[in-house]
Amino acid sequence: MRNVILFDDDNWNGLLPLSFTRPVCEIRVGILTIREKWEKVLDARCSYITQDFLSEKYAIHIDDDNIIINSTILPTAKLKSLINSLEPNEAILMKDELIAARLYRKQFDQLIEDDNIDEIKGMDISEEEVVVKRILRPQDVFNLNGEEIEQDFALITKGRKSQDLHKSNVLIGDASKLFIEEGAEIFCSSLNTTKGSIYVGKNAEIMEGSNVRGGLAMCEHSALKLGAKVYGATTLGPYTKVGGEVNNVVFLGYSNKGHDGFLGNAVIGEWCNLGADTNSSNLKNNYTEVRIWSYLSNRFESTGLQFCGLIMGDHSKCGINTMFNTGTVVGVSANIFGAGFPRNFIPSYSWGGPQGFKTYNIDKAIKVAHAVMGRRSLVLSQEDEKILRYIHLHTAHRRSS
Repeated sequence: MRNVILFDDDNWNGLLPLSFTRPVCEIRVGILTIREKWEKVLDARCSYITQDFLSEKYAIHIDDDNIIINSTILPTAKLKSLINSLEPNEAILMKDELIAARLYRKQFDQLIEDDNIDEIKGMDISEEEVVVKRILRPQDVFNLNGEEIEQDFALITKGRKSQDLHKSNVLIGDASKLFIEEGAEIFCSSLNTTKGSIYVGKNAEIMEGSNVRGGLAMCEHSALKLGAKVYGATTLGPYTKVGGEVNNVVFLGYSNKGHDGFLGNAVIGEWCNLGADTNSSNLKNNYTEVRIWSYLSNRFESTGLQFCGLIMGDHSKCGINTMFNTGTVVGVSANIFGAGFPRNFIPSYSWGGPQGFKTYNIDKAIKVAHAVMGRRSLVLSQEDEKILRYIHLHTAHRRSS
């Protein structure tokens, strides 16, 4: 098994708030996280080079022979071939940016010490000869989700047989584009594979009356609630529960949107909860390009997209009947409630709503995180608590109080 190290560079900042609590390669797009994709494609064990405050939880493992890969890069067949052909001390570069390299331990140590790739033999590639798919901004996650569902579906299901679909359901389209893992349950629902594949993970559940149009990726123990309506290119990460209407949404995992309400062209982090009848706009009334908050430039920037909804960091919550404007960005561990539209950028550890925000006390936020994870029989680790406290301290300048 190869030793692969996925490294974060300055692009980590461009993926905030999703990357506040994880390396870039732990972001889910399609069925799998970026790390899981590379592990399967290269038959590898992956570790990390990431931010110092994340490195205790996400540690590095160095072998005598190592492949390092930029963590924003998604696998393709051509890139896999190029990486497998790398000689020792050889790199793949694109416009002088390091995409991947093969390094022995001594060379790796020297690279880390000098922070210099000039001594590595370069294999320059162009965008014309090699299509390089990357996750550089939060909106890239939902934009590329449809393609990645199809690629992951082929990777995961190749040579395997799906469980049978219960006869109470209606299947529209090609049965080969539906895969049901062991323990999954689907009853009295409509499944349409004409626009994309549908993957139902181990012990996942589609409850009665749901209408699903692929692509859809449901990871293990995820659930679609009664009468859910799902449009294409949507992912439910592990243990996520979703009801109402969703369109092109990626839930990273362990989050709930259990009731009615619309969510489209969005990315929701882990341990989030959207209250009943939460609605998020994904299209401006004047049909112009959506602008969202950029942590890189500290201002609102155009996404180049006509459709862009909610971006929400881990552990954030909103109350019933919450309304989010088009292109709203919510940080980590925010608590949002009250009538009306809150502002389009809500910093981490904000408490309040349209009438104003104050700082969410860190000890109270940690207590809630313990309680929420305890409901899933999981424990907030000391490493996780340190990460949350670090984020609280280092985002204080963005809050008004």
